[in-house]
Amino acid sequence: MKLFLPALPLFAGFILDMIFGDPRRIPHPVRLIGRLISALEKDVREHFSEHLFLGGTLLAVTVLTLSAGVSLAVIFVSYSLNIWLGIAVESVLFCYIIAAKDLKKESMNVFRELEKGDVEGARKAVSMIVGRDTQRLDADGIARAAVETVAENTCDGVTAPIIFTAIFGVCGGYFYKAANTMDSMIGYQNERYSKIGKCAAKIDDALNFLPSRITAIVMIFCSFLLGYNAKNAFKIWRRDRKKHASPNSAQTESVCAGALQLRLAGDAFYFGELHHKEYIGDEIRAIEPHDICRANRLMYLTSSVVLAIFAAVRILIFGVIFN
Repeated sequence: MKLFLPALPLFAGFILDMIFGDPRRIPHPVRLIGRLISALEKDVREHFSEHLFLGGTLLAVTVLTLSAGVSLAVIFVSYSLNIWLGIAVESVLFCYIIAAKDLKKESMNVFRELEKGDVEGARKAVSMIVGRDTQRLDADGIARAAVETVAENTCDGVTAPIIFTAIFGVCGGYFYKAANTMDSMIGYQNERYSKIGKCAAKIDDALNFLPSRITAIVMIFCSFLLGYNAKNAFKIWRRDRKKHASPNSAQTESVCAGALQLRLAGDAFYFGELHHKEYIGDEIRAIEPHDICRANRLMYLTSSVVLAIFAAVRILIFGVIFN
C-alpha cells in the first residue's frame, strides 16, 4: 500500500473531477490566478505603457512564482501535519487544475443544442469554449469548433497538468496551469496583446512541447482501442501536426481529425479579424454532432491512459528519491 501512496492524489483528483468538475460556488485557485493576471495586466499597462514586453515578462514571472510558491507552501504544511491530510489537500488541488468533466460538459451542451436543431443556441454554447467569433458559424462549423476544442484541450486541460503534477508535484501542476491561463488570457497575437503577452505565450509553448506530443501518441493508441481509424490518425498526425500557428495545438487536433476521418481547422474570425489557417485532416466524411461525443470518448480514454502511465512514473520517482 505504501508503494502506491505517491500516486493516490493523482487518481483521487481525477475521480473528483469526474464527479464534481469545476465547483462554481467554491473558491477556485485557477480563478484566483485569473484575477491576479487581470489585476497585473492593468498595472503593467499603466506603469509600463512604453515597455509592454518588459512589463509582460514581469507579469509572467510574478504569476508563475506566486502560483507555484503558494501551492508548494500549502502542500508542505499539509504533509507536515499529517500524511493523509497532505494526500487529501493535494488531491483537491490537483482536481482544480484538470478540466476533463467541464470540457465534456460544455462541449456536450453544444451537441444537445445541435441535436435539437437550435443553431443559435449551439452558437451560444460553443462561444463558451472557443476563442474565435461564432456569429458566422453554421451547424457544421459549430460542431467542428467543438471537436477541435475537445481535441486541443485534451492536452492543455487534462494531460499536461497530469504530467507536470506527476513529475514535479502539485506546485509543478500549478506552474503549468498559471502559464496556460496567462496564454489563454493575454497570449493573443494581435495589436492589444502581442507585446504584453509574448513572454507568457512563449512559456506556454515551451511547457506544452513534450506533453502535446506524448498525448498525441497516446491518443493514436486510444483511437485503436475505441475502434476509430487509428491508421488514418497516425497518417494525419505525421502530415498535419505542424499546421498551426502554435507548435503544439495541431498535435492532438491532427490525431483527432484522422481518427474521426474529418477535416478540421481552416479560416476563422478572431475579434472581427479573419485569420487564414490551413486545414487539418481529410474530409473523408461530413462532420456530424455525434463527432463531439466521439471526441469526448477519445479525450477521456487518452487522459486515463496518460494518468496510468505517469502515476507509475511518479511512483518510480518517489522510489528513487526516498529509498
